Amino acid sequence: MSTQDWNNDELEDDLEDANPEEQTSEEKEIRLQITVDNKQEPLRIDKFVMNRLEGATRNKIQNHIDDGLILVNGKQVKANHKVKGGDEVLVYEHRKQESTDIIPEKMALDIVFEDDDILVVNKPPGIVVHPGSGNYHGTLVNGLAWHLNPEEDKMRIIHLPRIGLVHRIGKDTSGLLLVGKNEHAIQHLQAQFKKHTVHRRYIGLAWGDFKDEEGTITAHIGRNIRYRKKMDAFPDGSHGKHAVTHYKVLERLLYVTLLEFRLETGRTHQIRVHTRLIGHPLFNDETYGGDSIVKGTVFAKYKQFVDNCFKIMPRQALHAKELGFVHPTTGEQMMFDSEMPNDFVQVLDKWRIYTKTYKLEGDEAY
Repeated sequence: MSTQDWNNDELEDDLEDANPEEQTSEEKEIRLQITVDNKQEPLRIDKFVMNRLEGATRNKIQNHIDDGLILVNGKQVKANHKVKGGDEVLVYEHRKQESTDIIPEKMALDIVFEDDDILVVNKPPGIVVHPGSGNYHGTLVNGLAWHLNPEEDKMRIIHLPRIGLVHRIGKDTSGLLLVGKNEHAIQHLQAQFKKHTVHRRYIGLAWGDFKDEEGTITAHIGRNIRYRKKMDAFPDGSHGKHAVTHYKVLERLLYVTLLEFRLETGRTHQIRVHTRLIGHPLFNDETYGGDSIVKGTVFAKYKQFVDNCFKIMPRQALHAKELGFVHPTTGEQMMFDSEMPNDFVQVLDKWRIYTKTYKLEGDEAY
Protein backbone atom coordinates (compact mmCIF):
# COMPACT_ATOMS: atom_id res chain seq x y z
CA MET A 1 0.00 0.00 0.00
CA SER A 2 1.60 3.26 -1.10
CA THR A 3 1.68 6.63 0.63
CA GLN A 4 -0.64 7.85 -2.09
CA ASP A 5 -3.16 5.13 -1.15
CA TRP A 6 -2.97 6.18 2.50
CA ASN A 7 -3.90 9.75 1.60
CA ASN A 8 -6.60 8.65 -0.85
CA ASP A 9 -9.95 10.39 -0.47
CA GLU A 10 -11.63 6.98 -0.16
CA LEU A 11 -10.25 6.67 3.39
CA GLU A 12 -13.09 7.77 5.63
CA ASP A 13 -12.55 10.94 7.60
CA ASP A 14 -14.83 9.39 10.18
CA LEU A 15 -12.58 10.49 12.14
CA GLU A 16 -15.28 11.55 14.29
CA ASP A 17 -13.17 12.06 14.70
CA ALA A 18 -9.86 12.30 13.84
CA ASN A 19 -7.61 14.83 15.24
CA PRO A 20 -6.77 17.61 12.73
CA GLU A 21 -3.63 18.88 14.38
CA GLU A 22 -2.31 22.35 13.67
CA GLN A 23 0.96 22.37 11.75
CA THR A 24 3.31 25.31 11.66
CA SER A 25 5.08 26.29 8.46
CA GLU A 26 8.25 24.74 9.89
CA GLU A 27 6.46 21.39 10.30
CA LYS A 28 5.05 21.28 6.76
CA GLU A 29 7.10 20.71 3.64
CA ILE A 30 6.61 23.23 0.84
CA ARG A 31 5.74 21.57 -2.45
CA LEU A 32 5.33 24.73 -4.52
CA GLN A 33 6.22 28.36 -3.91
CA ILE A 34 5.60 30.88 -6.63
CA THR A 35 5.08 34.59 -7.18
CA VAL A 36 2.32 35.12 -9.72
CA ASP A 37 3.53 36.88 -12.85
CA ASN A 38 2.36 40.49 -13.10
CA LYS A 39 0.89 39.71 -16.53
CA GLN A 40 -1.32 36.95 -15.12
CA GLU A 41 -5.03 37.47 -15.73
CA PRO A 42 -7.22 36.80 -12.65
CA LEU A 43 -7.58 33.01 -12.38
CA ARG A 44 -9.18 30.68 -9.83
CA ILE A 45 -6.58 29.37 -7.38
CA ASP A 46 -7.53 25.71 -7.99
CA LYS A 47 -6.97 26.07 -11.75
CA PHE A 48 -3.79 28.08 -11.20
CA VAL A 49 -2.22 25.41 -8.98
CA MET A 50 -3.46 22.48 -11.07
CA ASN A 51 -1.73 23.91 -14.13
CA ARG A 52 1.58 23.99 -12.26
CA LEU A 53 1.63 20.62 -10.51
CA GLU A 54 2.21 17.55 -12.63
CA GLY A 55 -0.40 14.84 -12.03
CA ALA A 56 -2.62 17.04 -9.87
CA THR A 57 -6.38 16.82 -10.28
CA ARG A 58 -8.87 19.55 -9.53
CA ASN A 59 -10.50 17.42 -6.82
CA LYS A 60 -7.20 16.88 -5.01
CA ILE A 61 -6.33 20.56 -5.29
CA GLN A 62 -9.71 21.56 -3.84
CA ASN A 63 -9.23 19.11 -0.94
CA HIS A 64 -5.82 20.68 -0.37
CA ILE A 65 -7.46 24.11 -0.25
CA ASP A 66 -10.11 22.85 2.20
CA ASP A 67 -7.31 21.50 4.41
CA GLY A 68 -5.65 24.91 4.51
CA LEU A 69 -2.55 23.66 2.69
CA ILE A 70 -2.70 26.25 -0.09
CA LEU A 71 -2.17 29.85 0.95
CA VAL A 72 -2.29 33.10 -1.01
CA ASN A 73 -0.27 35.90 0.53
CA GLY A 74 -0.06 33.86 3.72
CA LYS A 75 -3.83 33.45 4.09
CA GLN A 76 -6.21 30.53 3.61
CA VAL A 77 -8.60 30.99 0.68
CA LYS A 78 -11.54 29.25 -0.97
CA ALA A 79 -11.30 27.34 -4.23
CA ASN A 80 -12.99 30.16 -6.18
CA HIS A 81 -10.49 32.78 -5.00
CA LYS A 82 -8.84 34.44 -7.98
CA VAL A 83 -5.10 35.04 -7.92
CA LYS A 84 -3.61 38.03 -9.67
CA GLY A 85 -0.23 39.40 -10.55
CA GLY A 86 2.15 39.77 -7.62
CA ASP A 87 0.35 37.28 -5.34
CA GLU A 88 2.52 34.85 -3.35
CA VAL A 89 1.24 31.26 -3.55
CA LEU A 90 2.39 28.49 -1.20
CA VAL A 91 1.39 24.84 -1.59
CA TYR A 92 2.30 22.52 1.29
CA GLU A 93 2.61 18.74 1.39
CA HIS A 94 0.02 16.89 3.50
CA ARG A 95 2.54 15.98 6.18
CA LYS A 96 6.22 15.57 6.86
CA GLN A 97 7.73 12.39 5.41
CA GLU A 98 8.92 11.34 8.87
CA SER A 99 5.31 10.95 10.00
CA THR A 100 4.85 8.04 7.58
CA ASP A 101 7.46 6.00 9.47
CA ILE A 102 6.48 4.44 12.77
CA ILE A 103 8.22 2.35 15.38
CA PRO A 104 6.22 -0.67 16.58
CA GLU A 105 5.41 -0.30 20.28
CA LYS A 106 4.11 -2.99 22.59
CA MET A 107 0.83 -1.94 24.21
CA ALA A 108 -2.36 -3.53 25.53
CA LEU A 109 -4.98 -3.76 22.78
CA ASP A 110 -8.64 -4.61 23.39
CA ILE A 111 -9.09 -6.78 20.30
CA VAL A 112 -12.75 -7.64 19.78
CA PHE A 113 -12.24 -9.83 16.70
CA GLU A 114 -9.39 -10.91 14.45
CA ASP A 115 -8.87 -13.31 11.55
CA ASP A 116 -6.56 -13.42 8.52
CA ASP A 117 -8.28 -10.46 6.86
CA ILE A 118 -9.59 -8.05 9.47
CA LEU A 119 -9.12 -6.83 13.02
CA VAL A 120 -11.65 -4.98 15.16
CA VAL A 121 -10.28 -3.13 18.18
CA ASN A 122 -12.04 -1.27 20.98
CA LYS A 123 -10.09 1.97 21.48
CA PRO A 124 -10.08 3.54 24.94
CA PRO A 125 -10.35 7.33 25.29
CA GLY A 126 -7.14 9.32 25.42
CA ILE A 127 -5.31 7.34 22.72
CA VAL A 128 -4.47 9.00 19.39
CA VAL A 129 -5.27 6.66 16.50
CA HIS A 130 -2.47 7.47 14.08
CA PRO A 131 0.85 9.33 14.10
CA GLY A 132 0.70 12.99 13.19
CA SER A 133 2.07 16.36 14.14
CA GLY A 134 3.36 16.04 17.69
CA ASN A 135 2.07 12.47 18.05
CA TYR A 136 4.64 10.07 16.62
CA HIS A 137 4.69 7.61 19.53
CA GLY A 138 2.12 5.90 21.73
CA THR A 139 -0.60 5.89 19.08
CA LEU A 140 -2.90 2.99 18.31
CA VAL A 141 -1.09 2.50 15.01
CA ASN A 142 2.20 2.05 16.90
CA GLY A 143 0.53 -0.71 18.91
CA LEU A 144 -1.00 -2.29 15.81
CA ALA A 145 2.41 -2.29 14.10
CA TRP A 146 3.76 -4.37 16.98
CA HIS A 147 0.77 -6.71 17.00
CA LEU A 148 0.49 -7.25 13.24
CA ASN A 149 4.14 -7.64 12.27
CA PRO A 150 6.17 -10.83 12.62
CA GLU A 151 8.54 -11.17 15.55
CA GLU A 152 11.58 -10.40 13.42
CA ASP A 153 10.03 -7.09 12.32
CA LYS A 154 8.87 -5.83 15.70
CA MET A 155 11.94 -3.69 16.31
CA ARG A 156 12.08 -2.26 12.79
CA ILE A 157 10.65 1.05 11.60
CA ILE A 158 7.48 0.29 9.66
CA HIS A 159 6.16 2.39 6.80
CA LEU A 160 2.82 3.75 8.00
CA PRO A 161 0.59 2.72 5.05
CA ARG A 162 1.16 -0.97 5.91
CA ILE A 163 -1.31 -0.48 8.76
CA GLY A 164 -4.67 -0.85 7.03
CA LEU A 165 -6.93 1.62 8.82
CA VAL A 166 -10.04 2.21 6.74
CA HIS A 167 -11.56 4.75 9.14
CA ARG A 168 -10.50 6.54 12.30
CA ILE A 169 -11.89 8.10 15.46
CA GLY A 170 -10.38 10.87 17.52
CA LYS A 171 -8.16 10.77 20.58
CA ASP A 172 -10.91 11.46 23.11
CA THR A 173 -13.60 9.37 21.45
CA SER A 174 -13.80 5.75 22.58
CA GLY A 175 -15.06 2.75 20.67
CA LEU A 176 -14.74 0.39 17.74
CA LEU A 177 -12.21 0.64 14.91
CA LEU A 178 -11.82 -1.59 11.87
CA VAL A 179 -8.47 -2.58 10.37
CA GLY A 180 -7.81 -4.42 7.08
CA LYS A 181 -4.86 -6.82 7.26
CA ASN A 182 -4.17 -7.23 3.53
CA GLU A 183 -4.63 -5.30 0.31
CA HIS A 184 -7.79 -7.19 -0.71
CA ALA A 185 -9.45 -6.55 2.64
CA ILE A 186 -8.46 -2.89 2.72
CA GLN A 187 -9.85 -2.16 -0.75
CA HIS A 188 -13.06 -4.09 -0.08
CA LEU A 189 -13.69 -2.29 3.21
CA GLN A 190 -12.83 1.12 1.75
CA ALA A 191 -15.40 0.52 -0.99
CA GLN A 192 -18.06 -0.17 1.65
CA PHE A 193 -17.27 3.09 3.43
CA LYS A 194 -17.41 4.95 0.13
CA LYS A 195 -20.85 3.50 -0.61
CA HIS A 196 -22.03 4.38 2.95
CA THR A 197 -23.07 0.77 3.61
CA VAL A 198 -21.07 0.42 6.84
CA HIS A 199 -23.24 0.52 9.97
CA ARG A 200 -21.88 2.94 12.57
CA ARG A 201 -23.76 3.76 15.74
CA TYR A 202 -22.40 6.22 18.24
CA ILE A 203 -23.71 7.06 21.71
CA GLY A 204 -23.32 10.64 22.87
CA LEU A 205 -24.40 12.88 25.72
CA ALA A 206 -25.38 16.36 24.54
CA TRP A 207 -26.39 19.54 26.34
CA GLY A 208 -30.06 20.51 26.37
CA ASP A 209 -33.43 18.86 25.87
CA PHE A 210 -34.09 17.91 22.25
CA LYS A 211 -37.48 18.99 20.93
CA ASP A 212 -37.94 15.97 18.65
CA GLU A 213 -37.42 12.29 19.42
CA GLU A 214 -35.30 11.88 16.29
CA GLY A 215 -33.99 13.94 13.42
CA THR A 216 -31.35 14.49 10.75
CA ILE A 217 -28.65 17.15 10.57
CA THR A 218 -27.36 18.00 7.10
CA ALA A 219 -24.59 20.55 6.65
CA HIS A 220 -21.24 20.64 4.89
CA ILE A 221 -18.23 20.30 7.19
CA GLY A 222 -14.80 21.80 6.57
CA ARG A 223 -11.95 23.39 8.44
CA ASN A 224 -12.72 26.58 10.30
CA ILE A 225 -11.51 29.44 8.14
CA ARG A 226 -9.56 31.07 11.02
CA TYR A 227 -8.65 28.17 13.33
CA ARG A 228 -7.35 25.12 11.50
CA LYS A 229 -7.52 22.89 14.57
CA LYS A 230 -11.30 23.23 14.49
CA MET A 231 -13.87 22.10 11.99
CA ASP A 232 -16.99 24.10 11.17
CA ALA A 233 -20.43 23.61 9.64
CA PHE A 234 -21.37 25.34 6.39
CA PRO A 235 -25.13 24.79 5.88
CA ASP A 236 -25.06 26.79 2.65
CA GLY A 237 -22.52 24.38 1.14
CA SER A 238 -20.00 27.15 0.49
CA HIS A 239 -17.11 25.23 2.04
CA GLY A 240 -16.16 21.72 3.13
CA LYS A 241 -17.83 18.42 2.25
CA HIS A 242 -21.39 17.09 2.38
CA ALA A 243 -22.21 15.54 5.77
CA VAL A 244 -25.33 13.86 7.17
CA THR A 245 -25.94 12.77 10.78
CA HIS A 246 -29.08 11.01 12.04
CA TYR A 247 -29.92 11.14 15.74
CA LYS A 248 -32.44 9.53 18.09
CA VAL A 249 -33.17 10.38 21.71
CA LEU A 250 -32.42 7.49 24.08
CA GLU A 251 -32.87 9.15 27.46
CA ARG A 252 -33.76 12.64 28.67
CA LEU A 253 -31.80 13.68 31.75
CA LEU A 254 -33.17 17.16 32.47
CA TYR A 255 -30.39 19.44 31.19
CA VAL A 256 -28.63 16.86 29.03
CA THR A 257 -29.83 14.19 26.58
CA LEU A 258 -28.43 10.76 25.79
CA LEU A 259 -28.57 10.13 22.05
CA GLU A 260 -27.86 7.59 19.38
CA PHE A 261 -26.05 8.90 16.29
CA ARG A 262 -25.91 7.14 12.94
CA LEU A 263 -23.47 8.46 10.35
CA GLU A 264 -24.34 8.58 6.69
CA THR A 265 -21.04 10.26 5.91
CA GLY A 266 -17.81 10.34 7.89
CA ARG A 267 -16.29 13.79 8.23
CA THR A 268 -13.77 14.99 10.75
CA HIS A 269 -15.55 15.79 14.05
CA GLN A 270 -18.89 15.31 12.27
CA ILE A 271 -21.10 14.54 15.27
CA ARG A 272 -19.41 17.18 17.41
CA VAL A 273 -19.77 19.90 14.77
CA HIS A 274 -23.34 18.99 13.84
CA THR A 275 -24.59 18.94 17.44
CA ARG A 276 -22.92 22.30 18.07
CA LEU A 277 -24.63 23.66 14.95
CA ILE A 278 -28.11 22.91 16.34
CA GLY A 279 -27.28 24.34 19.76
CA HIS A 280 -26.59 21.06 21.57
CA PRO A 281 -22.80 20.61 21.90
CA LEU A 282 -21.57 17.34 23.33
CA PHE A 283 -21.07 17.27 27.09
CA ASN A 284 -17.53 18.43 28.01
CA ASP A 285 -16.47 18.98 24.40
CA GLU A 286 -13.78 21.59 24.92
CA THR A 287 -13.32 22.32 21.22
CA TYR A 288 -16.96 22.98 20.42
CA GLY A 289 -18.32 24.71 23.50
CA GLY A 290 -19.50 21.82 25.63
CA ASP A 291 -16.99 22.26 28.44
CA SER A 292 -19.03 24.90 30.30
CA ILE A 293 -22.59 24.94 31.60
CA VAL A 294 -24.86 25.32 28.58
CA LYS A 295 -28.14 24.45 30.32
CA GLY A 296 -29.13 24.34 33.98
CA THR A 297 -29.58 26.38 37.14
CA VAL A 298 -27.59 29.20 38.72
CA PHE A 299 -27.06 27.34 41.99
CA ALA A 300 -23.45 26.93 43.10
CA LYS A 301 -24.09 23.28 43.97
CA TYR A 302 -25.21 22.65 40.38
CA LYS A 303 -21.98 24.13 39.06
CA GLN A 304 -20.05 21.89 41.43
CA PHE A 305 -22.06 18.89 40.23
CA VAL A 306 -21.21 19.63 36.59
CA ASP A 307 -17.53 20.23 37.44
CA ASN A 308 -17.42 16.86 39.17
CA CYS A 309 -18.86 15.23 36.05
CA PHE A 310 -16.21 16.95 33.95
CA LYS A 311 -13.49 15.58 36.24
CA ILE A 312 -14.85 12.04 35.94
CA MET A 313 -15.03 12.33 32.15
CA PRO A 314 -12.40 14.85 31.01
CA ARG A 315 -13.34 14.50 27.33
CA GLN A 316 -16.31 14.81 25.01
CA ALA A 317 -19.04 12.29 25.84
CA LEU A 318 -18.92 10.23 22.64
CA HIS A 319 -18.52 6.49 22.14
CA ALA A 320 -18.43 4.47 18.87
CA LYS A 321 -20.63 1.64 20.13
CA GLU A 322 -21.63 -0.42 17.08
CA LEU A 323 -19.85 -1.31 13.85
CA GLY A 324 -21.28 -3.46 11.05
CA PHE A 325 -19.91 -4.39 7.62
CA VAL A 326 -19.59 -7.23 5.11
CA HIS A 327 -16.56 -9.48 5.60
CA PRO A 328 -14.23 -8.88 2.61
CA THR A 329 -13.60 -12.60 2.00
CA THR A 330 -16.53 -14.62 3.34
CA GLY A 331 -19.27 -12.13 2.45
CA GLU A 332 -20.73 -12.60 5.92
CA GLN A 333 -22.49 -9.67 7.56
CA MET A 334 -20.40 -8.80 10.63
CA MET A 335 -21.78 -6.81 13.56
CA PHE A 336 -19.92 -5.76 16.69
CA ASP A 337 -21.00 -3.99 19.87
CA SER A 338 -18.83 -2.48 22.60
CA GLU A 339 -19.55 -1.71 26.23
CA MET A 340 -19.73 1.90 27.31
CA PRO A 341 -16.45 2.95 28.98
CA ASN A 342 -16.43 3.39 32.74
CA ASP A 343 -16.13 7.20 32.73
CA PHE A 344 -19.21 7.50 30.52
CA VAL A 345 -21.20 5.10 32.71
CA GLN A 346 -20.30 7.01 35.88
CA VAL A 347 -21.38 10.36 34.42
CA LEU A 348 -24.68 8.90 33.21
CA ASP A 349 -25.36 7.48 36.66
CA LYS A 350 -24.71 10.88 38.25
CA TRP A 351 -27.10 12.60 35.84
CA ARG A 352 -29.77 9.95 36.49
CA ILE A 353 -29.51 10.52 40.24
CA TYR A 354 -29.60 14.30 39.76
CA THR A 355 -32.64 14.08 37.48
CA LYS A 356 -34.51 11.87 39.93
CA THR A 357 -33.67 14.20 42.83
CA TYR A 358 -34.77 17.28 40.89
CA LYS A 359 -38.11 15.73 39.95
CA LEU A 360 -38.75 14.80 43.60
CA GLU A 361 -37.69 18.12 45.10
CA GLY A 362 -38.61 20.52 42.31
CA ASP A 363 -37.21 24.04 42.61
CA GLU A 364 -35.51 23.12 45.90
CA ALA A 365 -33.02 20.92 44.05
CA TYR A 366 -29.70 22.50 43.09
